[in-house]
Amino acid sequence: MRLVLVGPPGAGKGTQAQFIASHFAVPKISTGDIFRSNVSDGTDLGLEARKYMDAGDLVPDEVTIGMVKDRLSHDDTSEGFLLDGFPRTVQQAVVLDDMLAAHDVGLDVVLELVVDDEEVVRRLSGRRTCRRCGHVWHLDFDPPATEGVCDRCGGELFQRDDDSELTIRHRLEVYADQTSPLIGYYGDRGLLSGVDATGPVEDVTERAINALRRFGD
Repeated sequence: MRLVLVGPPGAGKGTQAQFIASHFAVPKISTGDIFRSNVSDGTDLGLEARKYMDAGDLVPDEVTIGMVKDRLSHDDTSEGFLLDGFPRTVQQAVVLDDMLAAHDVGLDVVLELVVDDEEVVRRLSGRRTCRRCGHVWHLDFDPPATEGVCDRCGGELFQRDDDSELTIRHRLEVYADQTSPLIGYYGDRGLLSGVDATGPVEDVTERAINALRRFGD
């Protein structure tokens, strides 16, 4: 299966990508994971990407496309893959089509995780990160026993800049402006399948896998 996962920030793409890729035994290719690794390592790519990520903007196409093209050339993608975080624009989707066409293959399905803006703000703005161990808590879903203190190591909890409500709403505006047109692009080609991404993680996973099975049939 060659699958693209789309949806707004906070829709749970990273979590669902892991479960879905494991279920269908294909590699999960996440641009977010690659960006964060480069940021952590302080590479040139990481320094460039961080400027955009911290502001809630998209990393420029030339950086993202080169990275994805290299990853798709690896042998483990020959029988399928799950792309999380790419494409994010119609222009990137066209480039991906060309990449796959060069190997005489194409996408099987694009799965959209559907969630409204206010739920996204609630999910992301409630996150608190430990300065010492990096564990992420949530004020509503997984609160620490003592406000502002990590249960695991006693470290101070803080809200990352990209988890502030202002940045989240900006990210949603960016998504609506640049990424939402993908829905129409893939819908017009008959490749789109949407699932409700609210509720327990396990329920969303079940809906997603069932939708993919039905789409495959």
